[in-house]
Amino acid sequence: MEFTVIGAPGEGATCRLDYRAFAYAGKFVVGAPGTAVLRTGDGSAAAPEWTPEEPLPETVDPAVFADDVLAAVSFSPDRTDSACCRLRYVTVHIARRGEGLGPTLIRRTVSWLAAAGYERVRIAVNNPFAYEALYKCGFAYTGETTGIAELELERPADEPAPAHADPERYRTGLAAFRDRDPELSAAETQFLDARLDDGRGPPAASESGGDDPGGADGDDPGDDRS
Repeated sequence: MEFTVIGAPGEGATCRLDYRAFAYAGKFVVGAPGTAVLRTGDGSAAAPEWTPEEPLPETVDPAVFADDVLAAVSFSPDRTDSACCRLRYVTVHIARRGEGLGPTLIRRTVSWLAAAGYERVRIAVNNPFAYEALYKCGFAYTGETTGIAELELERPADEPAPAHADPERYRTGLAAFRDRDPELSAAETQFLDARLDDGRGPPAASESGGDDPGGADGDDPGDDRS
């Protein structure tokens, strides 16, 4: 497995992902954001035994897809703060979820962004599983939300967020998700209750390993947008 930055923001780099395997696949062909991926190191298929649930249209050649990609993230500078970079979309191959690929990609990307000169990294999450996973990657809740009710998390590019260890801030973010009770799945409700009812603090930040964040629509590492 290898980490590759296909292109920095503004370079016009694209990555054609099979939309049947990756959430938000269309977001990686627009060219304006930067893109980083985890891919198999030898060019082999990311999931050789995976069988799609639907066939491709006859007009689409499967050879156009980057079939060695395990996970992908798009990123671009914050529109109002050039020292801050936002992780926009994170997605993991449907057959490779649960292997820790999402957090691994996020950590590697954050390190690359630090070397590129960014001071801070932000991401918005729309479910408690992604929230928890990003805490394990050194992010912390800022107390802010986006216009579509996603929670904003941030960390310095070169170290975990200073607020990461603040248990009250961590639980405030979890409580914001639980306040949306009618929209929660049974798994999300159980997850939140287990952490809020026993007064649990944030998980430890790690620079390696970790579980995949559950993301938008219950997808893996992110599959988050911001």
